[in-house]
Amino acid sequence: MLNLAKLEFVALDITEKNYLSWVLDAEIHLDANGLGETIKESNTISKQDKAKAMIFLRHHLHEGLKAEYLTVKDPLTLWKNLKERYDHQKTVILPKARYEWMHLRLQDFKTVSEFNSAMFRISSQLKLCGENITDQDMLEKTFSTFHASNILLQQQYREKGFTKYSELISCLLVTEQNNELLMKNHESRPTGSASFPEVNVAMHNNYGQFQGRGRGNGRGRGRGRGRGYYRGDHSKNISLHQKWKNNEEKTEKEKSGHNKEQENSCYRCGGKGHWSRTCRTPKHLVDLYQASLKNKEKNIETNFVCDDNFDISQLDVTHLDVADFFTEDNKN
Repeated sequence: MLNLAKLEFVALDITEKNYLSWVLDAEIHLDANGLGETIKESNTISKQDKAKAMIFLRHHLHEGLKAEYLTVKDPLTLWKNLKERYDHQKTVILPKARYEWMHLRLQDFKTVSEFNSAMFRISSQLKLCGENITDQDMLEKTFSTFHASNILLQQQYREKGFTKYSELISCLLVTEQNNELLMKNHESRPTGSASFPEVNVAMHNNYGQFQGRGRGNGRGRGRGRGRGYYRGDHSKNISLHQKWKNNEEKTEKEKSGHNKEQENSCYRCGGKGHWSRTCRTPKHLVDLYQASLKNKEKNIETNFVCDDNFDISQLDVTHLDVADFFTEDNKN
């Protein structure tokens, strides 16, 4: 694990999967260390530099490859042996890379970033295998694989005259981000669901002035945009205020489920116009009222049954009046 941490790049795998990328990395690092000539034919490099190059190459080999080439001491010989063993990878990778390039289409990817990554991966494999992929090839591949619903958009991008693939892909990435932002703003709240602006109204009973906050431009004093004092007809203001008051009272009655008359009724005697704590109704009338409420709660139903020949005038029916329930003291 300590050796892996000190590696300049990924070591050559014995399964030969990363040979092409390993060759490129090895050449770059050898040139950077002044040892690039050690792997070229007819070089005149000193033994000391060859030893440094050999140490560097063996350090970036799989343990199994180190054991196989244990007796090789010259970096050029090691380089040739590895090339003879793994150089056929180009013939294996090239057909697959060509197939992927042929079927690469922008419309098959969900985002521009995914298409861009696939474009660079495939083009890099083709270049490693000796194929020449230019910016014009990459531009044409992008333009010709737009979705059929974006034909007009594809023509507009062509007319801009891009000469580099990086310029086109940057423009597509910015456009994609702007479209995502527009969609998020649209989905956050459906069209037409904006709330109505708040309106605050205050009435002055003495002067009949209307004070409001809105977006209109009116005469009079005002502070800020849309805020002012409006002097108008006092009678109209009173009628408008009365109308709003009635509507508010009606709403309160509907919410509470009972009218104002029921709220002002005395629950002790059933009378109106006074509260129970100020009730002066005699006790025997209060008892009668409370007894009638209990009878209503019990839902007692009384049915009178008689024969067809019964004379109702024979019943002793006493006529009662309101005055019968008040004493002489209350009358005075």
